[in-house]
Amino acid sequence: MKPVSLLAIAAALIQRVTVLETQRRAPRNPAHRDKLRKRATLEVGLDNEETLYFINGTIGTPPRPVRLHIDTGSSDLWVNTPASKLCASGGNPCAYAGTYEANSSSTYEYIASNFNISYVDGSGATGDYVADTVSIGNQRLNRLQFGIGYSSTNAQGILGVGYPLNEVQVNRARLAPYSNLPAQLVAEGVIQSNAYSLWLNDLDANTGNILFGGVDADKYIPPLQSLPIESTTGVHGEFIITLTNLHLGNRTIGRNSDLVNPAAAGNINNPLALAVLLDTGSSLTYLPDDLVSELYTLLGAVYNATANAAYIACSAARNPPPNASHLTFTFSAPAIRVPLDELVLDLVTSAGVRPTFADGTPACLFGIAPAGAGTYVLGDTFLRSAYVVYDLENHEIALAPTLFNTSTFLAA
Repeated sequence: MKPVSLLAIAAALIQRVTVLETQRRAPRNPAHRDKLRKRATLEVGLDNEETLYFINGTIGTPPRPVRLHIDTGSSDLWVNTPASKLCASGGNPCAYAGTYEANSSSTYEYIASNFNISYVDGSGATGDYVADTVSIGNQRLNRLQFGIGYSSTNAQGILGVGYPLNEVQVNRARLAPYSNLPAQLVAEGVIQSNAYSLWLNDLDANTGNILFGGVDADKYIPPLQSLPIESTTGVHGEFIITLTNLHLGNRTIGRNSDLVNPAAAGNINNPLALAVLLDTGSSLTYLPDDLVSELYTLLGAVYNATANAAYIACSAARNPPPNASHLTFTFSAPAIRVPLDELVLDLVTSAGVRPTFADGTPACLFGIAPAGAGTYVLGDTFLRSAYVVYDLENHEIALAPTLFNTSTFLAA
């Protein structure tokens, strides 16, 4: 989930790793959420709630359990306070994810009152920056800085794991960055390099994991290939890489697009030069409008402008149109193949009703939507099919096709 105001993994260098398991639940309506080698490890799981991925942890002394939405598109950890207007409202909406009460923790330390984060979907939180004891998996950090949402529009806290330069106190308060969770794991010697690997598993799976400081070779199909993270005036702030090709089956998508790189226009193997953000905070994938429109036409998806999303017959997951069983995203050398059934998402309205087309055909949500004037984003509908290594130290992203449902987990 990208904040509004944002300005070769070397296995031999990574000696200690931390793994967090992830879990997921069956989605209801995902569209609304978007308006190293094995050594000593720390493994923490991810839970999925409406296709967003969470880890379990504790904050404070005595420890209070929290569920944190893992977000590569932001960089701050923050949690709600139980006294906020949202959390104190009817139905106790924050109970599921947990809250943090500073004055109830003996290890609480006040830092500043300049925490104020907002996201492109209109959600956000304001309050204080504090420090306290935070435990993730079996790893305890005695003094980690994070934000408290005294006022927020999210019922769950967020664990941003992006570049420290993306932190609120850098972008809004113009202060120096602090050590967020990945950086603090390095500072305390838990991991040796500021890097982590993400394995979300497939759409039907309940668990995945994030491995801090290493790569799990049992969870991808080699080779794992590295790409440079794009910078702005030499500064790296977001996980943006270049998408060079998109295919539906064996058909090139966007060959006649305005986004075709003029220097490569004569090369059908490299028609695009598209900057895309890798963001676990986005349930869907957002691409240029003309590319998305072409996909909708080929797949028979029906666009709904109000939802900024498209609906497709649920049966397309089992019986895709001819020569349209998968989308292939190519980034120079790495190519990630996304099966169509990973892009057809079950959909249930707030009233518990499954929508249908006019002829009674059950309708599902299609996992790619038009970006409009916004950032092009590869969200969870792409990331589930990729094993992704985020190397913040060397400013590289490494990609490989994921191995779904592997049962191997690293020992802690």
